[in-house]
Amino acid sequence: QVQLAESGGGLVQAGGSLRLSCAASGSIFSINVMGWYRQAPGKQRELVATITSGGRTDYADSVKGRFTISRGIVRNTINLQMNNLKPEDTAVYSCNAHNVRTSSWSSTLYDYWGQGTQVTVSS
Repeated sequence: QVQLAESGGGLVQAGGSLRLSCAASGSIFSINVMGWYRQAPGKQRELVATITSGGRTDYADSVKGRFTISRGIVRNTINLQMNNLKPEDTAVYSCNAHNVRTSSWSSTLYDYWGQGTQVTVSS
């Protein structure tokens, strides 16, 4: 079993910064992609940023130039640095691990989600 633990959410004024972290633990052989998604009240979940095992990153247009996703020092951890936050960034941010292999002898791929962390940006 694999668990994702998120941290770093909170309340910040517009223009401020927050840093989210996500650590994957458990039976992990490899993770192809890790990323952050968000869901605001009454809206569908949307991609925020992803990073592949090779370091390739992808961002939603709405956060380009303001958010930076990176790999942590500890294996299977990622960070999301969020600068110049806007009220429209308010949402529950969830960490995702995509195409996870849990052992070297199995090619079965899994997806896992964290429980989410609230980010609230006041105007």
